[in-house]
Amino acid sequence: MASAPIERIIKAAVERGASDLHIKAGDLFRARIDGRLVPLTKQRLTPEQTRAIALKLMTTDEDRARLDGLKDYDCSWGMPGVGRFRVNILKQRSSFMIVMRVIPFAIPTLEQLGLPESLAQLTEHKSGLILVTGVSGSGKTSTIAAMLHHMNQTQQRHVVTIENPIEFLHRDLSSSMTQREVGVDTESVGSALRAAMRQDPDVIVVGDVRDQDTIDTAMKAAETGHLVLSAIPTPDVHATIGQVLAMLPLEEREIGRVRFSEALLAIVSQQLLPRVDGTGRVAAVEVLIANAAVRDCIKDPARVVEIRNLMTEGRGKSGMQTFQQHVEELAAAGVISAETARAVGGQVERKGKGRKGSQD
Repeated sequence: MASAPIERIIKAAVERGASDLHIKAGDLFRARIDGRLVPLTKQRLTPEQTRAIALKLMTTDEDRARLDGLKDYDCSWGMPGVGRFRVNILKQRSSFMIVMRVIPFAIPTLEQLGLPESLAQLTEHKSGLILVTGVSGSGKTSTIAAMLHHMNQTQQRHVVTIENPIEFLHRDLSSSMTQREVGVDTESVGSALRAAMRQDPDVIVVGDVRDQDTIDTAMKAAETGHLVLSAIPTPDVHATIGQVLAMLPLEEREIGRVRFSEALLAIVSQQLLPRVDGTGRVAAVEVLIANAAVRDCIKDPARVVEIRNLMTEGRGKSGMQTFQQHVEELAAAGVISAETARAVGGQVERKGKGRKGSQD
């Protein structure tokens, strides 16, 4: 590390296509490239070096002064000419570790990400709840950014985002983009979301939905004529529906089903798969559009299992598709290997068998 400044290592990692950087006392500098965590240095970091890097990345002098008392810390950090990063500083074994998520300066387009055309169409709606889901590192933030960028280029609307921290920076183009960072511009996601209702928004974006208060307020915003986009760390459409309903109090579950079914506009779930040519990863996406039949299934616990059939049958007509359909399309086009397609297909089949007869 003495002969390789942190900036040089970070730049090299980004140039190799890293999505995340890991900096930990007692370990090598590592980067996640094409889904694999690979070492970038031969010399292990000392606790003092890791602490010095943490101080460099922190946002304010006030935060730096209390570093040793912190257990977890989130911020964003930029490096000119390289990119921006979402930073998490944590304690482990009484020393520091830093995880940095790479955020490119350029906002990707829907076309560049290979996302279905139906996502562009979803941005044209005036109201409703759109949930973008996937496990950590599946590209949810990039997908939402691409949808907002499309909106920003083609529509005249006021978009309010609530992020922790702000990742992609949106300039005002055809739309007015108001980006608020939790802990810097507002106290909490909940308070910012409630306040957003009084800020004349057309579109509200919530970086992450993880609790009852947030999903309840997001549904209220959709019910009152706003388009709401948010992310949930769930692997697929079925799990997302179950997770949202589980957030609601048991005594409100029945009316909550009705509210959710009426507020929902779409669920977009994705996972990243390795390209067959080794040049990175591609998104496999399943899309649920909340038409009348889907809403009826959400309202009835016994019929939730019918939703996958509706998605399969809705391909090409309503913009819906399942993971299996998209994976087969990617394999047929030579984007992913047949082995990858079979592996994903096997996962989908096992999940489907596990859900038969289930009632959320």
